[in-house]
Amino acid sequence: MPQLPLIELRKVTVARGENIALRDISLTIGSGEHVAILGPNGCGKSTLIKTITRECYPLAQPGSSVSILGQSTWNVFDLRNFLGIVSNDLMTQCTREITGFDIVLSGFFSSIGIWPNHQVTDEMRAKAAHVLGLLEVLHLSEKPVDEMSSGEARRMMIGRALVHDPQALLLDEPSTSLDLSAQRDLRDTVRQLAQSGIGILLVTHHLSDIIPEIERVILMREGQIVADGPKSELLNPDALRELFGVEVQLIRHDGYYHLW
Repeated sequence: MPQLPLIELRKVTVARGENIALRDISLTIGSGEHVAILGPNGCGKSTLIKTITRECYPLAQPGSSVSILGQSTWNVFDLRNFLGIVSNDLMTQCTREITGFDIVLSGFFSSIGIWPNHQVTDEMRAKAAHVLGLLEVLHLSEKPVDEMSSGEARRMMIGRALVHDPQALLLDEPSTSLDLSAQRDLRDTVRQLAQSGIGILLVTHHLSDIIPEIERVILMREGQIVADGPKSELLNPDALRELFGVEVQLIRHDGYYHLW
């Protein structure tokens, strides 16, 4: 029996206030697939992610649909068992005087930190510790997130997303505010996760965020998908010049693409 697509959108249009943020988007992403969505700021990338995670809803139009694993209606809490989300919005919410361990543990409850009504089990604590060890940040367990570097805090967000063993990890502009060393560490971590079998859906405007394991690239501009195909074909100076609206130079080194 063929495996259901992880994500399937058909003729999706999304309005943010009076503006159309996404226009007639159709997209299918398979389970376990590694995909990058690339485009300039304001092109609709983050709205697309919010539509997938049910933070934004499409306009009701004939033929329009959004499904995850073949299902169009989800309890958002159940959805997090399949899609782990790491976003800058979440990062801002979690940067508080809460320990790294409790932030990761709170992924079980879709909360920010642990509260008296939460029933934390030994299995949950063991899983949180395992994830922190996997990400090589177990030594930060007792450190408040608001005292961490941006790179350390980003790893906590990834850990929070991983406690449910999701099928895919959605990364929305993951390298924002990270220095060069933290960017490299983040990319190494994402590569390890991709190689472990977790699907990666990366949203970025930084070409260097696209790890070698990602072979498919979706280019977005002005709320529409303008190209969708193999990385080796779409990441070229002509396509990127048109996408970003500026003259560009492109080099490839060690499986990564760099643009300036």
